[in-house]
Amino acid sequence: MFDEQSQPEIDALIKANPEFKQLYQHHKKLDKKVMDAELGVLPIDDTTLAQMKREKLAAKDRLTRMYDAQPQ
Repeated sequence: MFDEQSQPEIDALIKANPEFKQLYQHHKKLDKKVMDAELGVLPIDDTTLAQMKREKLAAKDRLTRMYDAQPQ
């Protein structure tokens, strides 16, 4: 998700910010479910899949804003 950021910075933010940690874990769960649904492993209807994708994107946007707002 954070391809351009270093993993140690992400790990530090996860440790320091419980909200970031919770949202990061939620995004990872959604990412796995979406991938499983697209591969056909998780049977899910198109409406639910679209909602999960929107929720995943919203989580990613919020995580990005939180990351960008941290002091450098």
